[in-house]
Amino acid sequence: MKSLMRNYHRHKYLYLMILPVVLYYLIFHYIPMYGAVIAFKNYRIAQGFLGSPWVGFDHFLNFFNSYYFGRLLKNTLLLNVYMLLLSFPAPIIFALLINEIGGRIFKRTVQTITYLPHFISMIVICGMITQFVARDGLITDILVWFGFQRTALLGHPEYFRTIYILSDIWQGVGWGSIIYLAAITGINPELYEASRMDGANRWKQTLHITLPGIIPIIVILFILKIGHMLDVGFDKIILLYNPNTYSTADVISTFVYRKGLGESNEFSYTTAVGLFQSVINFILLLAANRFSKSMSENSLW
Repeated sequence: MKSLMRNYHRHKYLYLMILPVVLYYLIFHYIPMYGAVIAFKNYRIAQGFLGSPWVGFDHFLNFFNSYYFGRLLKNTLLLNVYMLLLSFPAPIIFALLINEIGGRIFKRTVQTITYLPHFISMIVICGMITQFVARDGLITDILVWFGFQRTALLGHPEYFRTIYILSDIWQGVGWGSIIYLAAITGINPELYEASRMDGANRWKQTLHITLPGIIPIIVILFILKIGHMLDVGFDKIILLYNPNTYSTADVISTFVYRKGLGESNEFSYTTAVGLFQSVINFILLLAANRFSKSMSENSLW
């Protein structure tokens, strides 16, 4: 106890700096966890958390046996797998390409242009996407020029995932590359000098120095991404999808919103669905971290 108090007095300003962050997580992340109890109750607002009747795992079983379970799980996993295969490597490749650009002005211009979509409001982004892929939109005109039939692309479920993934890459590739560029700057320049003396070209330097140098960052972000495999950008899908595309666009988070706040106000049922999503994400995070720790020295903990 004395050592703890002595440590507090020695670093009290550091504790004061971290206090707002701790309070934020306590108030907005930990205390609201108590509300998850309604997933096991037939919640009624008038009766409150404690007064509502207990139903156990009924809501979970109803979800598992419903028509929506298979579709939601499939759509959510497919979107995340596609993003893992396409969206996740895009910032890495972009950072490696940016690192090879010699002209400082051109390099910063490219970075600025690619960063901009990240700072545009999601509503504006989705409005732009909707206009681009409309029946008379720019992207539709280009596709028609290549022989495709003119149609509103967002009205067809088979096009939704492609539109979502490509727009996700466009929106996040520049911003996502920042952390990799920062990791690249931390690589010892003497390694590049030694490799040049040994006759290594730029490709070999990238392959044997740059990539191994940023592998720890890649692994950490990959583990975090695995921990969100049942999580998809809820707001973007809500703004882009429609009843015609529910078969491929409806995911767990949009289903929870639609059933919980939109159509029927089924608070307990949707809380159970959301809790199931969070538990699976947590299990995937633990599994990915353990696998990475067993295969390499890189892990979250």
